[in-house]
Amino acid sequence: MKILLVSCNPVVAPYPVYPLGMAVVASALQQAGHDVRQYDMLAGGFSLEKLRETLAADPPGLIGISFRNLDNVNACNEAWYVDQLADLTAALRAASAAPILLGGPGFSVMPEQVLAAAGADYGIVGEGERLAVELADRLARGERPEQRIWRAGATLDAAGMAAPAYDEAILAFYQGAGGVTPLQSKRGCPHRCAYCTYPLLEGHRIRPRDPERVVDDVLALQARGAKQIFFTDSIFNDQAGHYRKLVATMRKRGVQIPWTGFFRPEMLSPEILEEMKATGLNAVELGSDATSDATLRGMGKDFNFAEVKAVHDRFLAAQLTVSHYFMMGGPEETRETVEEGIANVLQLKGAASFIFLGVRILPETPLAERALAEGLIGPETDLLHPVYYFSPALDRDGLHERLIAAFKAHRHVVYPPDAMDSGLAFLHRLGYTGMSIDLLLKRSDRRGTPPT
Repeated sequence: MKILLVSCNPVVAPYPVYPLGMAVVASALQQAGHDVRQYDMLAGGFSLEKLRETLAADPPGLIGISFRNLDNVNACNEAWYVDQLADLTAALRAASAAPILLGGPGFSVMPEQVLAAAGADYGIVGEGERLAVELADRLARGERPEQRIWRAGATLDAAGMAAPAYDEAILAFYQGAGGVTPLQSKRGCPHRCAYCTYPLLEGHRIRPRDPERVVDDVLALQARGAKQIFFTDSIFNDQAGHYRKLVATMRKRGVQIPWTGFFRPEMLSPEILEEMKATGLNAVELGSDATSDATLRGMGKDFNFAEVKAVHDRFLAAQLTVSHYFMMGGPEETRETVEEGIANVLQLKGAASFIFLGVRILPETPLAERALAEGLIGPETDLLHPVYYFSPALDRDGLHERLIAAFKAHRHVVYPPDAMDSGLAFLHRLGYTGMSIDLLLKRSDRRGTPPT
């Protein structure tokens, strides 16, 4: 069967992200014998006319849409993407009689609501490889399943996790628009952070891919001109130590390409850091999340801020680019913790800190349970539209003004979180590539000279 997969993610900050989920599902469908094309709306300038031309040139029997984000989780400047998805689905429906399938994390967190809002035929919740093939096979046989939402769970082992099939044209677009290419080495997260949907989508058990196959992907991307790899694992330095096996395999096979990932604030030995750097580690993104011990506990973290600072110092000493992401105004936040948090963030010199106001509430998370118990939301609250948790002890507008005043003179602290977006986008258009954090901190001398 001919299948067209479409990515509709419009987010370009801090850098445009290749649609990895679409590439993984494309690979599984191709291995099952289907004729698959990939189309990226961002690469196509979000032109519905170009998309219609693609449909007319080679009509598919199934159209899949990868939907990554419900919104931009920025309470200071909200952007909601479900309407855009609905417009895309309507345009596809008008141009093709093929069934339309939704997938991706933006769909999976609220499948019934998104399917209804978008007007698609089917949706897959969670891992799409196996069920996308099953649905495509049944449609190819002339069946039209009545079941609209298919739930995958988190069941795939290393053999079932398809290596991504990166499309050449789409890859070229992203290489020229920031140069950061995503890759996943494992799925699942054993932690229960208050706001996070990773365990809901990927399960609580960590399921690693075969390190050799991951390195195959790294080397293939490097051969195709990749400039920076981003491991999209929920946590790269997992406590079970799977990351050590991957790093050892990268070292054994001579991998040397700049790479980064999401790191848990946990002290790593100088030895493992040197191993990572020898393969190309040049930056770490820390899920620090909250700015004081009280608010870290409120967010479900099992570390304190002193540990965040110690890990920060260790990474800087290793000459790595470091970035932190903090949410202020969440559970247990008070006027006192706000002031403590501001002081703590300003200690983190030499790194970029992105500050978010409030915490987006998503269904079935501990934060949603807390908000319901506190009466901040009700059983019928529509969470499809952005709803944020703000501590009852604070005034939202007052907190916003306090954060602006506290951080406006500090270049390394970004508040609101999109304050640098237009500048970073401009630099990418000029040809700057790599980690946007480097551009923000003006540390290009460490990574090489940007183009002139």
